[in-house]
Amino acid sequence: MFKVKPNLTPLLKKKGIIQTELSEMTGIPQGSISRFDKNSRHEAWHLFAIAKALDVAIEDLFITEEQED
Repeated sequence: MFKVKPNLTPLLKKKGIIQTELSEMTGIPQGSISRFDKNSRHEAWHLFAIAKALDVAIEDLFITEEQED
């Protein structure tokens, strides 16, 4: 079994971008980006927009950790 969590904060740091700038680049409200980063909610089109803006694969927006049952 896997636990999946967002990898947005490290990606933003690597690119030198803050959430407000990403919001401007994607048209996604900053609050929605924050909710995605906290793993509380996201919409499918947000993933595509964020990945495109950061020039990464959608898979790169997440970290997967294997969990023991």
